[in-house]
Amino acid sequence: MDESTAAAARRRAHQRGLSVNRYIEELVKQDAGEAGRAFVEAAADFMKQYESVFVEEFGAPVPPPAVSPSGDGDAESGAGVRPDGTGRRSRRTKSAVQGKR
Repeated sequence: MDESTAAAARRRAHQRGLSVNRYIEELVKQDAGEAGRAFVEAAADFMKQYESVFVEEFGAPVPPPAVSPSGDGDAESGAGVRPDGTGRRSRRTKSAVQGKR
């Protein structure tokens, strides 16, 4: 790194109350975050651009299953329900339900 860049890094780190190492660490994390966002945006653009090709090759995407309001699984398929139609077994023990004696 040339001296003018190093001096600028020291000034900016000092202005932020950081060590130079910490300042550089934050710059690297920021850069990685921006690169990650750019990758995701590019991938989304690619998928949108070639959506018809993917549908032709693999079929239309299947929407994710709906989750019941209680969060116990799929509201429509009955996930979380045993074959006999009863709900999930409680994880609480009998003594916890009746109160410890």
